[in-house]
Amino acid sequence: MGLLEEHGKPEREVYLDGENSGYLPDEVLEYMLPYFNKVAYGHPSITHRPGWEAYEHLMRMAEGIGKAIGASPQELTFTSGGTEANNLAIFGSAVKKGKIVTSAIEHLSVLHPIRALKAQGFQAVEIPVDEEGFFDLDALSSAIDKDVILVSLMAVNHEIGTIEPIEEAGKIVKDLNPDALFHVDACDALGRIPIDVKKIKADLLTLSAHKIHGPRGIGALYIREGVKLKAHLHGQLSTNPYRPGVENLPLIAGFYKAVELAMERFDENVSKMRKLRDMLLDGILERVEHVLVNGPRGDKRAPDNVNVSFLYCEGEAITVDLSLYGVYVSSGSACTSRVLEPSHVLKAIGRKHEEAHGSILMKVTRYHTEEDIEYVLEVIPKTISRLVKLSPVKPGGE
Repeated sequence: MGLLEEHGKPEREVYLDGENSGYLPDEVLEYMLPYFNKVAYGHPSITHRPGWEAYEHLMRMAEGIGKAIGASPQELTFTSGGTEANNLAIFGSAVKKGKIVTSAIEHLSVLHPIRALKAQGFQAVEIPVDEEGFFDLDALSSAIDKDVILVSLMAVNHEIGTIEPIEEAGKIVKDLNPDALFHVDACDALGRIPIDVKKIKADLLTLSAHKIHGPRGIGALYIREGVKLKAHLHGQLSTNPYRPGVENLPLIAGFYKAVELAMERFDENVSKMRKLRDMLLDGILERVEHVLVNGPRGDKRAPDNVNVSFLYCEGEAITVDLSLYGVYVSSGSACTSRVLEPSHVLKAIGRKHEEAHGSILMKVTRYHTEEDIEYVLEVIPKTISRLVKLSPVKPGGE
């Protein structure tokens, strides 16, 4: 008998693992459905009525998504998600050998491509961050010279919620080397903080639909008009030179609707998430001993993000135990949760190995309620108390 069959479904479920995936709201699903078989089923690049119809829908939806970041529809390239968009931005910028600057806490879909280019002879520099995850802007300034071809930095950290000084970073890059491309990973920023590609001086910017309650498998890369990248996919014609093949209109429709829902009540959504975030974080600190908060507090933290380290516990054990109560969270680095290595983000902010291993990442949404958070706050102390008693390492060295 498997674990699910053995324990059965909990009476209440609270899903807080929005970093990895999330449920699709009914409004988004209903908006997508006609695009599978009734609306815009033609190829947007083909010159017949179904193709023209598909192209018009594609441009309308690209315009709506682009409006959320201050971009034109022609500046968006749709991808299979944030990972592909980050790869396109990085490998596409590598048209000549040079220096690439990033930070130590970027998403692995940024760090791994840059390290792959380093193995090919590119120079790579990772600037450090402070104990709350903020970029060292002095280090960034020192790293920018005439050899820099790309700077890739995130707007909001996906693990610890740090809202980075991305506008200041963009100014530094363009003041010191106007020819360097500035790429911003905004996957965890959309729907949480205002984004204006011109204000932050971004040449390239990555978005992901599932991070804002859109469908999985769709994202976008903003490519500023006039910027030329090296294509790394080649094949069938499409409306875009960087992504050959027929565009996935149903998923793009879901992306569009998710953006619309996130932005039409932006201030209200952010206010609600921030309230639930503080209710959860403050409640944990009040009810559980030996807890470290990872990342900043207050307005400099993403409104949805709660990341804490429970000392004398192992993160994987916490996720398993909480799941039996119907509380679903992620442990350590969300993208490496099946690998027993501490999060590179937590290591970069100075967390010790054992502190990083006890970390739990939770993300609240506008769909959660205060009753959901109250239930989580009932369950977490029970789980931590039980696991601390089982731990070979006790508080005070007992």
